[in-house]
Amino acid sequence: MKLSLQLFSARNFTPYTDVIARLGDYGYDAAEGFLGNFAEGDETRAALDAAGLTMPTLHVPLQMLEEDAEGVAKLAAKLGTTAVYAPWIAPEQRGKTSAEWEALADRLAACHAAMAEFGIPLGWHNHDFEMVTLADGGVPMDILLTRAPMIDWEMDVAWVVRGGADPIAWINKYGDRITAAHFKDIAPAGEKTDEDGWADPGTGTVDWPAILTALREKTRCAVLVAEHDNPSDLDRFAKQAIAHYRSL
Repeated sequence: MKLSLQLFSARNFTPYTDVIARLGDYGYDAAEGFLGNFAEGDETRAALDAAGLTMPTLHVPLQMLEEDAEGVAKLAAKLGTTAVYAPWIAPEQRGKTSAEWEALADRLAACHAAMAEFGIPLGWHNHDFEMVTLADGGVPMDILLTRAPMIDWEMDVAWVVRGGADPIAWINKYGDRITAAHFKDIAPAGEKTDEDGWADPGTGTVDWPAILTALREKTRCAVLVAEHDNPSDLDRFAKQAIAHYRSL
């Protein structure tokens, strides 16, 4: 399992090329890209090569996947990416019924088919809202994975917890769909409010020893992606994440 870091965590600590260089120094295997890196594809690839890193996974907006699959494939080739994940949907676009989430699943299935033409698997990256039961009894994450059985899942473990769900139960149910996971943590209630309640891996409340064991034993997870949505100190977070991973 490769250890990566989602460069979204570094959006307040740019340039990304410098961040990538430091990740190489810290011992990371990879970095995960997102929209903020797309305009600097050549520079990003050069920085990855210089640091001895790869970029096996990439977050790509759903609209871009729908409108320009070929462009996504070209970007993936440039960065050496072998799997892409649609990472989010805006609040105003989130369905309130199971039927609306089924429609989103159908869109993802179509995107999967388009990316398959270029040999690139497509998955979904969750937040908390996909774990919350709808008024009609459906659970969005269940709907996406059952309605679109061909898509993969990049499981953001801490967002699963924030959504009120049990990561181990979801791993047991959908382990064969999980090809990557986000390695993040949640601070105890009332702490780290300046960092939106997130914590560096190993310093919060998420049971990472048990969860990582489950990921290793019951999923196809090939990349573990360290992430902190709002770190006040990127290097502190990056160093703590790799130290905790190595301790596990």
